[in-house]
Amino acid sequence: MLRSVKASDYMARDLVTFKPDTDLFQAIHQLLQRKISGAPVVNEEGMLVGVLSEVDCLRAILTLTYHEEEFGGKVAQYMSQDICTIEYDADIIKVADTFISKGMRRLPVVQRGRLVGQISRCDVLRAVEVFAQDG
Repeated sequence: MLRSVKASDYMARDLVTFKPDTDLFQAIHQLLQRKISGAPVVNEEGMLVGVLSEVDCLRAILTLTYHEEEFGGKVAQYMSQDICTIEYDADIIKVADTFISKGMRRLPVVQRGRLVGQISRCDVLRAVEVFAQDG
């Protein structure tokens, strides 16, 4: 059954992450270099404290331009802190339901608040395909 397939079975584990004190423009450079649209922000203990997305970066740039400031600031000033996450042991049906109800493309995977990976809609489809082929 698909309920026996867990988020941890298909999540990505090797993630680009930022610290809250990462320079904004360094973070933007990393996003562009890695061709990704956002990355989790973790504190020194590995606890998820935010997510920095392309939209957050654009909002930061508009704010800086409006105030005619030339410095960027830190990721913590611009990251989203209201984060939808999924537990590492959540079944793939729960993950799919969260994607549908929240309209998300990817979700940070946490274990007791600590970031352990990320799962995408594509990962869920891959899990369903593997399950269908085995069944």
